[in-house]
Amino acid sequence: MFAAVSPGRRSKITMQLSKSTQTSLSEINMVPFVDVVLVLLIIFMITAPILQSGIEVDVPKTKTIKDISQDRLVVSIDKSQRIYLGNDPINIHQLGPKIKSQLKDTKQSVFLRCDEKVPFGIFASVVDTLRVSGINNISIVTEPLTERARTQ
Repeated sequence: MFAAVSPGRRSKITMQLSKSTQTSLSEINMVPFVDVVLVLLIIFMITAPILQSGIEVDVPKTKTIKDISQDRLVVSIDKSQRIYLGNDPINIHQLGPKIKSQLKDTKQSVFLRCDEKVPFGIFASVVDTLRVSGINNISIVTEPLTERARTQ
């Protein structure tokens, strides 16, 4: 079964084996690299929407809008009538003092985002709380009215 190999032939075989081993080790295997890139892509796709504002509010649609050009305090009221300062839930009784402590000047504007399904009484009580705490510059956040929104 085994053939005798001459010493000269044995050195040729070992040289061929060593050359093939050296070349295969020097090549980069791309499969693990592609796997890692795909996993990172999936992680990015999952976390990107989470990093955006976590409070879902369907604000009313209007014809006139003004872009927000500066970072300002945003008070949000969601569908279930919970109040948020930024992304943090807050009690309406703590809203005024908390905003006053974060504002440098009471003349600064506070943006109010309110879901269109929230009763007007809740909206009015939040505006009243802001005014009682000395904040008179309250801007209401809306979305632009589009053709599709007009037909609904």
